[in-house]
Amino acid sequence: MKRAVVAVLAALVLCGCSFGSAQPAGVSTGSTRAPGSTNAAADSTDRRVLATKLDVPWDFAALPDGDLLLTLRDRAELVRIAPGAPPALVAQVADVRPGGEGGLLGIALSPDFATDQLVFLYFTSADDNRVVRYRYDGTLGDPTPILTGIPKAGNHNGGRLRFGPDGNLYIGTGDAGRTELALDLDSLGGKILRVRPDGSVPEDNPFGNPVYSYGHRNVQGLGWDASGRFYASEFGQNAYDELNLIEPGANYGWPQTEGATNTDGVTAPLLVWTTDEASPSGIAVSPRGDVYVAALRGERVWHSERTADGMSRPEVFLDGYGRVRAVEIVGDELYVLTNNTARGTPSRDDDQLIAVPLG
Repeated sequence: MKRAVVAVLAALVLCGCSFGSAQPAGVSTGSTRAPGSTNAAADSTDRRVLATKLDVPWDFAALPDGDLLLTLRDRAELVRIAPGAPPALVAQVADVRPGGEGGLLGIALSPDFATDQLVFLYFTSADDNRVVRYRYDGTLGDPTPILTGIPKAGNHNGGRLRFGPDGNLYIGTGDAGRTELALDLDSLGGKILRVRPDGSVPEDNPFGNPVYSYGHRNVQGLGWDASGRFYASEFGQNAYDELNLIEPGANYGWPQTEGATNTDGVTAPLLVWTTDEASPSGIAVSPRGDVYVAALRGERVWHSERTADGMSRPEVFLDGYGRVRAVEIVGDELYVLTNNTARGTPSRDDDQLIAVPLG
């Protein structure tokens, strides 16, 4: 049984670009799955299924040998995925306290992983959200807290970790449902944070603390192109989700603004979507600046190209798999992680990690 999923409006805002005001992006149809059904798209010969029956997966990272480490939010488990093998438990991560949208969330490997074997995890503890570092040798070594005190709540926990081209660790956080935190430069909530791999604050951080940018509601996607442009996705409240171009020290407006804005002192987004089209989680950015956006409520992957004026109008790159939590470019493929076992309508194979050629 199928039902149409219709992309009604992709409102596009390009800062300083020729498009000007929001415009419709046309209509695209896809399908969702009835419980117990299989997804016909998964049988396509140009797509590979890397893992199935994952229980509330959240993020993943590719190891040098091609295997993957993947987090399971509610189980607080780190698993390893090898080609042709079922997921293998690496560790039950101590001190994780799942609840609501919290639990074991983001993962990032050290830029020097081949020599230092360091893995960074973002998780919800009894008192906060935090980033903890481990040495990985097939299992996890002793934990070393890198950054603690990130506000936690039943939702708006952020959770994405990514190393930037400067070798520093960037952390997307949420406002924990307390909107005033987003503009409070003394709070770690509603921010993009930047620290060194040991947790210390880089000397050129704009406010002398871990805060890199502020005025965010809930950041779950981080990525860079080959020119060093830094992109982040952000959940809106009731109207518009955003893709932002991040600059150090910039204010992105929440809670005063949501979506397109001309407000003085606020950096307007590159792209906006209605919240039923997106609810964006992870993003992947190609070297030339193509951005792929994982949409939860929107149940698709959006794609936009970098242009001389900004970004192209978003188009649907992939749909038919339900909610999408994370995307990552691995070689010449886009790895896509679904998220139907949390709030969606799972098929008998969900949740899945699939590889889609980029063409």
